[in-house]
Amino acid sequence: MYLNRYAFVPKLPALLLLVLLGACNDSENESDPTSEVELKAHSVNPALVKALPGFESLEILPLISSDDVLPESPNFIFGAQPDGSGLLKNPNGEGYILINNHEIMFSVSRVYLDKTFKPTKGEYILDGDGGNFRLCSATLATPEEHGFGPMFLTAGETDGESMVHALDPLGAVNKKDRTRMKPALGKGSMENAVPLPKDAFPGKTVILIGEDESSRVGAGQLIAYVSNTVGDLDNGKLYVLKRTSADPIETSMVAGQQYDVEFVEIENAKTLTGAQIAAQTVAKSAIQFARVEDVDYRKGGNGAGREVYFTATGVSQSDKVTPVTGFTMWGRVYKLTMQADNVLKGKLEIAVDGAADPGNSIVNPDNLCVTQDFVYVQEDGDSYYTNNKHDGRVWQYGMSSKQLKPMLEMNHRRTDATFNAKYNKSNDQRLSSWEYGAMQDISDLVGVPNTFLLNLHPHTWQDDKYLNADGSAETRNKNKEGGQVVIVRGVQR
Repeated sequence: MYLNRYAFVPKLPALLLLVLLGACNDSENESDPTSEVELKAHSVNPALVKALPGFESLEILPLISSDDVLPESPNFIFGAQPDGSGLLKNPNGEGYILINNHEIMFSVSRVYLDKTFKPTKGEYILDGDGGNFRLCSATLATPEEHGFGPMFLTAGETDGESMVHALDPLGAVNKKDRTRMKPALGKGSMENAVPLPKDAFPGKTVILIGEDESSRVGAGQLIAYVSNTVGDLDNGKLYVLKRTSADPIETSMVAGQQYDVEFVEIENAKTLTGAQIAAQTVAKSAIQFARVEDVDYRKGGNGAGREVYFTATGVSQSDKVTPVTGFTMWGRVYKLTMQADNVLKGKLEIAVDGAADPGNSIVNPDNLCVTQDFVYVQEDGDSYYTNNKHDGRVWQYGMSSKQLKPMLEMNHRRTDATFNAKYNKSNDQRLSSWEYGAMQDISDLVGVPNTFLLNLHPHTWQDDKYLNADGSAETRNKNKEGGQVVIVRGVQR
């Protein structure tokens, strides 16, 4: 690409040549002049999130929402609770493809965008019958980043017995196919299955899985699937994280300390139930976390992906005030540094702890987006803790500075009667009644620096016309929420 852009450079003085080549490698500051993307608002619905003080320069553009009618598929409804997500270029060269879980619908949608990044067509590649579980976070594996794919790994979170689907994001529509689930990745209440980049442990496939449990023996776990064959999701082994001291209590760990940890094998995991796997985690003294809801790794290559961040969302007693013994209540973000020469060993520490400033700091962190230098933490505060003091936020955590700053907040507009008549008919005045789904850095794909997508779950936005958006016969829920994806420009990477 650079030779095409600077075909004349051999004729330039050496110093100027170095300046030009340095600039074209600076993805933070330079757009790709070959990109045809025109980032702008395409949805008929307004953006349901706003920038906070200190981040006023951010530009927020609603990309797609549930009221939008796409020209090539006018009957498509972008459904409720867009959560895990992935974006890739359309191999036909005609634009982009956006894949989204719709959590409460147990479904996965596929939206086509043209070269300018305008949504033009939508369909469901997995519906509620085929999905079978609540589908939460997800990761799009690609050959360039992970060494295999493209493959959309979407994790199920139902009853502690769910599995991970491995979907071809470019494949034919086969909405009810349950054969794409991967037993070797185990069973549980799983929130995400995140393959590490191919340079983290060359020659292996390593997938980290967050287990979102706290109500039974076994609690939440950080699980690792390891195969010695790149792209193999059927024959590897399953491991669970424990401290080498064998202390399983989450709150025994405190901020400012680093702890030796290791992954220990779950024997015969491929054939076990979720309850049997959970029992082994207890027997092996694995760390019992309060709901591991998301996992992501540091970007940048050269082994940076061995630096992993994950959330423990937190739990409380039924009074929404009192912690549960042994578990974080307000939530934590952990940093795991994996040992370069041994995938099963590492160091664990607390990066962010909501208990450091209860109600003012992070509240029930759920999804994560990790870049080269920052961790973006999305809240799911609908546990409705009594002492929570803000609506759902996205926080920016600086890896080097250790500073935590609130960047975005849900824009409920509670004093706007017209807005509330549509987006809050139930007049729900509780803080954090809306939550976030995935946040993903799309800068390199679209050729526009510092550009991200962010998924929103505005739970109080409800209308009968959103029912059964995927057209399935699934009748386990009658959810009628709207959903939204926004573009956020100007986010530091």
